[in-house]
Amino acid sequence: MVIMTLELIFFLILALIAVTTALGMLLSRNAVYSALFLVLNFVTVAVFYLLLGAPFIAMAQVTVYAGAIMVLFLFVIMLLGAEALPATQVLPWQKYLAGGLAAVLALEATFIFLTRARPAGEITSPDASINTITNIRELGNRLFTQYLLPFEVTSILLLVAMIGAIVLVRKEKRVH
Repeated sequence: MVIMTLELIFFLILALIAVTTALGMLLSRNAVYSALFLVLNFVTVAVFYLLLGAPFIAMAQVTVYAGAIMVLFLFVIMLLGAEALPATQVLPWQKYLAGGLAAVLALEATFIFLTRARPAGEITSPDASINTITNIRELGNRLFTQYLLPFEVTSILLLVAMIGAIVLVRKEKRVH
């Protein structure tokens, strides 16, 4: 019973950190700070994966998202010189659309919580047999055989995005 309480406290602390970093990312006027808040959010999500008994997904979360993708984002932000976001004019319909979408999300979350909530006795820990070396080896084998094309298309897409950012900010050299 004490372990469950400690897990709940740890979960609530992590949830508070995740929500705080997400809000920091959304409300920050500096794009670099916003990207760093997103990195902290990715790390918090990785700890959630560890709590769920999925260490491989947690490490993939840190290396792929918090590592590679965020380095690319920061590279593009620095290259474009878009650290500080300019003040923009809000269109009249944006507030209504945002409010409506927030209401739909709140209703959907409430519906899912009420219809799929389990009693406290039914909550079980994940099966540890899922995280075996054989399953991780099989995942890697499928990634580089059956799903090789989407994997390579994603890497080419990221490369094209980076080259596009470089082309956009490159200053034309004038010949005198």
